[in-house]
Amino acid sequence: MNLLNVLLLMPQGGENAGGSGWMSFVFILLIIFVFYFFLIRPQSKQAKKERDFRESLQKGDKVITTGGIHGKIVEVNETTVILETEGQGRLKLEKAAIARQAEAQGK
Repeated sequence: MNLLNVLLLMPQGGENAGGSGWMSFVFILLIIFVFYFFLIRPQSKQAKKERDFRESLQKGDKVITTGGIHGKIVEVNETTVILETEGQGRLKLEKAAIARQAEAQGK
């Protein structure tokens, strides 16, 4: 049964009207609870984790960009980084373009 059916089948008046207001209020609170704990909170935690990662970038870190470019950070500025790629090419990127740290490759 979907949400629309639940709302349409709720009593609208008459003898059962006394508990109907409380049930609607509890139902709305339940929906808010579900949205917060299952949608909003995990997204905000993930965004905070990404923001902390980007703020902790340091010179010498090996990273991978959102476009898949692998490189080593040569310089870190407030909102940008200079990334050195294989072949000594340098790219200036926004910190938001850094996806993750490169994992060490064991040989």
